[in-house]
Amino acid sequence: MTKSEPNAYNHAQYEPARKRLRWMIDNIAWRWLAKIESVTGVENLPVAGPAIIMINHIAFIDPIVVMGNLPRNIVPMAKREVYDYPVWGIFPKLWNVIPVDRDGLDLTALKSALAVLKAGEVILVAPEGTRHPALQDVQGGFSWLAVKSKVPIVPVAIEGTPGFPSIKKARWQQPGAQVKLGKPFVFTHEGRRTPPRDVLKKMTDEAMYILAEMLPEERRGAYADLENATTDYIQFL
Repeated sequence: MTKSEPNAYNHAQYEPARKRLRWMIDNIAWRWLAKIESVTGVENLPVAGPAIIMINHIAFIDPIVVMGNLPRNIVPMAKREVYDYPVWGIFPKLWNVIPVDRDGLDLTALKSALAVLKAGEVILVAPEGTRHPALQDVQGGFSWLAVKSKVPIVPVAIEGTPGFPSIKKARWQQPGAQVKLGKPFVFTHEGRRTPPRDVLKKMTDEAMYILAEMLPEERRGAYADLENATTDYIQFL
């Protein structure tokens, strides 16, 4: 894919800015914006090559917590509105976060994500699309991206981020953010054609149940009944 093509992605173009932002996260964010309680399962993140990180999303700072505590640079997908946030909006632009239009299936964003994966990088996706205290029912856009890219998916459970960013002493005296990486998997799919919508939905549900099992019961929401979980389209790596 060349620079002139739509959705072209030039990894080297963004690395200098990302290195500076990582320095800010390491040296400023964890002193002033959020308390990190624990990060486990980092060995489940591939050391090289493309991958998709799927997270539950309970607080504004979740993607930053994940990005700042893993050894690889990660390119998040985020609602288009983050670019317009006062002050905060400059950081997604510098990092080249992939903006997503949440009204329907945003094929432009998905193709941009495919280009990043093709370059061997890691994408961060919150399949729910926005913040919720417990998991919501998710449609098939996430699984479309995973099937098209054929890359490993790493489920990441987040807890303890509500209330951050904060400079209040009371919040810092409470438990901080906990990040847990689960075992990576891929979707199994025979044939060259994209699966039909009902199959994509089942794939997404199977992935969400994996994430739900990693979360405390009150966070599981629509995927609380783990007896409904299946792995018909899941292959663990």
